[in-house]
Amino acid sequence: MKKLYLVTNSDKYTEEEFLKRIEDAIKGGVDILQLREKEKTDLEILNLGKKVKKICDEYNIPMLIDDKPHLAWTLGCGLHVGADDMPISLCRKLLGEKALIGATAKSVEAAKKAQEDGANYLGVGAIFETKTHVKTKRTSVETFKKIKEAVDIDVYAIGGLNIENVEILKGSNTDGICVVRAIMDANDVYQTSLDLKEKIQEL
Repeated sequence: MKKLYLVTNSDKYTEEEFLKRIEDAIKGGVDILQLREKEKTDLEILNLGKKVKKICDEYNIPMLIDDKPHLAWTLGCGLHVGADDMPISLCRKLLGEKALIGATAKSVEAAKKAQEDGANYLGVGAIFETKTHVKTKRTSVETFKKIKEAVDIDVYAIGGLNIENVEILKGSNTDGICVVRAIMDANDVYQTSLDLKEKIQEL
């Protein structure tokens, strides 16, 4: 079963709307959720994180925090780190053996190193250009396939993916996809999540 991984972006919504969107997305089939809030202070992320974690726990799906190991530790949740964040081995030391830790990798070398350092999964991309707050560099599907072959942990594709273009990953053996706007900006979050989850099973 390929997984649908949602990376959040709350900047367009009230807290109430945002939390409802998250719950609808989970009901529609989201398997993993990463709270990524580039514009918020640590305290704002912590307060929002408590509410998001309550929803994730209710539906028994893992929640991760982007970039901030101290907040992941405080909330008792997982962590996703990029190349410029705290090293995975240190995050692992801080959060313990059982914590879910993911890493971004754009090359086979980076992917192998992330696995060695203790990452549980990899996010690989951007497959397409994205409009999120994050600086992205394109990663070809060919590179994605090579990374997938080089490691034993789950590898998720990320970057501008949606129901119209996800076919590009056919035959890539991906473990799932990570999306932001495809779900966060959808008119009907529940239905979009449902359709996307169904669609990625065909890859």
